[in-house]
Amino acid sequence: MIPVRGYAGHRVAVLGLGRSGLPSVAALEAGGAEVIAWDDGAAAREKAGAEGVRLIDLTKPGAWDGVAALIVSPGIPHLYPAPHPAIAAAWDAGVAVDNDIGLFFRSFATPDWDAFARPPRVVCVTGSNGKSTTTALIAHVMTAAGRPTQVGGNFGRGVLDLDPATDGMVVVLELSSYQIDLARALQPDIAVFTNLSPDHLDRHGGMGGYFAAKRRLFTQGGPERSVIGVDENEGRFLANVMREEAGTGDPVITVSSGRKLGGPGWSVFARKGFLAEWRRGRQVAAIDLRPMATLPGAHNHQNACCAYAVARGLGLGPKQIESALATYPGLAHRSQLIATWNGIRVVNDSKATNVDAAEKALSSFERIRWIAGGRPKEGGIDALRPLFGRVAKAYLIGEAAMDFAATLGDTPHEISGAMDRAVAAALAEAVPGDTILLAPACASFDQYSSFETRGTHFETLVRQAIATP
Repeated sequence: MIPVRGYAGHRVAVLGLGRSGLPSVAALEAGGAEVIAWDDGAAAREKAGAEGVRLIDLTKPGAWDGVAALIVSPGIPHLYPAPHPAIAAAWDAGVAVDNDIGLFFRSFATPDWDAFARPPRVVCVTGSNGKSTTTALIAHVMTAAGRPTQVGGNFGRGVLDLDPATDGMVVVLELSSYQIDLARALQPDIAVFTNLSPDHLDRHGGMGGYFAAKRRLFTQGGPERSVIGVDENEGRFLANVMREEAGTGDPVITVSSGRKLGGPGWSVFARKGFLAEWRRGRQVAAIDLRPMATLPGAHNHQNACCAYAVARGLGLGPKQIESALATYPGLAHRSQLIATWNGIRVVNDSKATNVDAAEKALSSFERIRWIAGGRPKEGGIDALRPLFGRVAKAYLIGEAAMDFAATLGDTPHEISGAMDRAVAAALAEAVPGDTILLAPACASFDQYSSFETRGTHFETLVRQAIATP
C-alpha cells in the first residue's frame, strides 16, 4: 500500500468503492486522513460497510462539511455526458476533486529514496489500443533484466494498492483517459502514447476532448522522455509539442508500425516484421519480430516498438531487450493463441472491443473464422469492409448480430446469437490453415460482465470441444 501524504488530520470523501475506491480509502486512512465514502451500488456499499468504511450519501445536504477533497473512481463521469451529482455538489462546496492517480503521484516518492543507489522510475502508458500489451511487455522486459517491477493502474493492481518503492524499482502504469483527465498530479518519468482512435467519446465530449485527456499525461506531466506513436496526426502533433518544449529531439522517441521514420531524432519502427532503431540519422539496432508467436501482427509490432523504446530509455541494450521480447508469454484476451488443433489456430482477442482493435486483429491473419458481435459501438463494422476478403466466414453474436450481418453482405456469415453456438459452428467448419478468431468489435455488456469474462468463456468452450473425442 502507498500511504497517501498531505491529508493527515483532514476529512476526505471517496466516491466509488470498487477496484480503485477501496484501496483509496485504505491508503488515505494509512496516511492519517478521516475518510467518508459512498457508492451508488448497494452491493458495493454493503461490502465496504462490512470492512468498516464510514458511509455517507455525498449527494445529501451537509455531506461536505469539513471535507478537504473528493477522490473519484474512474468509471464515474465528472464532466460529460453529465457530472455525477456528488461531483457537482463538491464543486459547489469548493472541494477539490481528484482521483487515485493524483494521490499516487503526490505520495509515491518519499524521503527514503535519498538512500537508494538508483532512484525508482515510473512509466505511464496511454492510448486507444495496445496499452495493456505494451504495459505487460515493458514489465516483462524490465523483470527479465533483473529490475524490481510492479504493474498497476487500469491494468494490474490499483495504484494505491502497490507496494512502496525499493531501490531501482520500475513501476509501469496503464492509464486510461478517464484516469488522466481528472488527476491533479501527473509526474511520469517516461510517458507512452501508443495510438488514437475514436472511443469513449461520450465521456469526453468528442474526439478533441478525448485527445486532450490523453495529452495531459505529457503536457502537464512533463516526462523526462516521451515515447509517442506517430501513425495518426494526433501523435505527430504531440511529438512536435514535446520536442519543441524540450528543445531537442532526444527526449522524444517516435514510434511507427508500417513505415520508416526519418529525421535527425530518435525513432523506433517496425516494417515487414523487423524492428529498427534509428538515432541521429543512422540505424543502431534491429530485431526480427517474425518468430515471436506471442506478438502477431502490425499492432503487436507497434507495442513491441513502444516497449523497446522505453527499455532503451531506461538504459537496457538492444540484445538484452531482444532476448526478453522472445520470451514474452502473451497477454490473456489480447491476440492470445489459446490452441492449435488439427492445423487450425484459435485466437482469443476479446479485448478487441472497438473497430480499430478488430481491424488490427483481422489484419494479422488469413482465412479467418471470425466470431464478432456484442453491444455495438457507433459506426458498426463498416470501416472493416477492406478486410472482409480475409474472412472465410463470420459467426455473429449478441445485440450487434443483425446489423453486422447487413454490413457483411455477401461475405459468408451466420447469426449464431450466443458464444457456444458460434464456437461449435466455427470448429465444425474450420479446415487446416484457418484461424478461428474472437475479435468482437463490440463491448461485452449485452451478454457478459466484462471482456475478460467473454474471453474466458470462449476459451473454455474451445478447450472443452477439442478435448472431446
